Amino acid sequence: MRIFILLLATGGGSGYSPVAPGTAGSALAVGLYLLALLLLGAVEVGPDSPIGVALLVLATAAISMAGVWAAGRAERLLGKKDDGRITIDEVSGTWISLLTLPPRTEVLITGFLLFRIFDIWKPPPARHCEALGGGIGIMADDWVAAIYANLAGQLLWRILFPGGLW
Repeated sequence: MRIFILLLATGGGSGYSPVAPGTAGSALAVGLYLLALLLLGAVEVGPDSPIGVALLVLATAAISMAGVWAAGRAERLLGKKDDGRITIDEVSGTWISLLTLPPRTEVLITGFLLFRIFDIWKPPPARHCEALGGGIGIMADDWVAAIYANLAGQLLWRILFPGGLW
């Protein structure tokens, strides 16, 4: 069980990256998101596809809830509060930052970059969420950063492409 917890909490091992483990976790998340989009190939993902969006939302919620569980347990196993090797929060946050954005390469890259910026910056109330402690504290600050990133992405793409990208 220990190996399973650490594998999940470290984002499939991305947290062991010697350089920028959080960015490695987010990069893995973009790859997994693309894989999810491919698996949903029969279902067009976009504002006109409530089934595709609903499936992505459900998958994101599942990753997020599993992340709360795994991050809290991994924190105890690793013996350090919000250990940098725990990157499931970046995986969850990246998926949230990409939800409902057009599934295009330039949009996914922009969503990834916006999430990394907001995750590092931690604007209010993101930083305050860390005080919640345990798995929820590890995850919640990234969820806030992801919501900021998603909103910024929505605004940016609506300004640049008012007719839409879908």
